[in-house]
Amino acid sequence: MTELEERLGYHFENRALLENALTHSSYANEHKADGLGSNERLEFLGDSVLGMVTADYLFRTHPDLPEGDLTRTRAALVCEGSLVEVARALELGRYLKLGKGEDVGGGRERPSIQADAVEAVLAAVYLDGGIGSARKIIRKFILDSEEEKSASRDYKTALQELVQRESGQVLGYRLIGAEGPDHAKIFSVEVDLNGAAIGQGKGRSKKEAEQNAAKAGMDKLKG
Repeated sequence: MTELEERLGYHFENRALLENALTHSSYANEHKADGLGSNERLEFLGDSVLGMVTADYLFRTHPDLPEGDLTRTRAALVCEGSLVEVARALELGRYLKLGKGEDVGGGRERPSIQADAVEAVLAAVYLDGGIGSARKIIRKFILDSEEEKSASRDYKTALQELVQRESGQVLGYRLIGAEGPDHAKIFSVEVDLNGAAIGQGKGRSKKEAEQNAAKAGMDKLKG
């Protein structure tokens, strides 16, 4: 458990909370005589803690995003796939308490079990150390990855979404130059909004140049 706490970057005052968070219902059912409870109640709470912290983060860091985009982004961040990535980073499967049948059947690698356990661990941290401690872990393992993903977004799509918030907006991309030999050309592209240039970009292909031009256009419109 100490290794898991090191990976989390959090040490529990009440270690029983962490033990409970790692106890799957299959294990609890096999040890009813011991009065063990599963992590299902913690999972319920953790889902809400994760959703609230993520919504708060997106609301504060993306003041330009409309409600629909905020909802879609939050859904992507808290989905099972995202939580499984967290579980693997923590090597959470190693620490799960599973019933014999579930363990033999590959439960430690089952995405739904891993995702549920992550939510339960978040709830355990929240109950043990408060919302600030839970927020730090959510930021470290989930929200920081959102910033990295944003950096590699499809800028053409993002720019299109940005300008479409007003009706009648027309975007266009225009090749304005190409330099270098055929095997190593550098293309230059200009992006226009309603006929007026808003950005330029260069790239080793026309698509890359368009993406860079779109990013420049977004920076100008947001600036």
